[in-house]
Amino acid sequence: MCSIDLKGQRKKQSVSHLLCGRVRSQTLINNHLTTQHTTINLKMNTELFSQVDKYISGLLAPEDKALIDTIKSLDNEGLPQHSVSPNQGKFLQVMMIACNAKKVLELGTLGGYSTIWLARALPEDGKVITIEVDKHHGEVAQKNIHNAGLSQKVDLRVGKALDILPKIFAENGEPFDLIFIDADKPPYKEYFDYALQLSRPGTLIICDNVIREGKVLDTNSIDEKVQGVQRLNKMLSESKKVTATILHSVGVKEYDGMAIAVVNRINM
Repeated sequence: MCSIDLKGQRKKQSVSHLLCGRVRSQTLINNHLTTQHTTINLKMNTELFSQVDKYISGLLAPEDKALIDTIKSLDNEGLPQHSVSPNQGKFLQVMMIACNAKKVLELGTLGGYSTIWLARALPEDGKVITIEVDKHHGEVAQKNIHNAGLSQKVDLRVGKALDILPKIFAENGEPFDLIFIDADKPPYKEYFDYALQLSRPGTLIICDNVIREGKVLDTNSIDEKVQGVQRLNKMLSESKKVTATILHSVGVKEYDGMAIAVVNRINM
């Protein structure tokens, strides 16, 4: 007869369960430690990215008194600190010089910080038309632009961009060489459509804040700002009128990105 050692089997099962329990516990501990390590690394990297951004700006985009005073004026006048970073301002200048920009359009003046960077890269006979929806913001910007000695190069218009852009189009002026969009996000696609109407082949169109700290990945987002840039980004991927890409970045302005599009040649 065969005998069954039930006691021995129970002992083996108990040992097996104990080992499995230890493995599961260790896995949970390892996952917890990995999460903590990732969080610490992310915090360290964010600090590092900010330091690198400041290093680049210190070397290649130092702020003078006019720019520093402009940033201070935002706090003094109750405006949000939503200006581009110094390095982003310098990037706009590089793009302007690369396309020999003489006529520039800006949507979203705020306190005039980016406007100053743009205007300083213009030739003597160059002009920036900048649009700001808020009257108080426009007044603050006008003072900052005047203090920077750039009033003769900047045409600041106050009102809703979707109201002002058709009027600019109706003026039948020369097309813009560079257009910088940094205004309210929900109508970004509509702004871009107008930008195309005001452009020529070779015009650069740059749109800020199109990554939204990665929130653009959420296809179910109910945030109007996220939805606005998602619509723009999708349109850029389908448009035959422009060649475009998005540069995402992390630094003193945290995690975001700029869409950069160039209007195609007619025969493309």
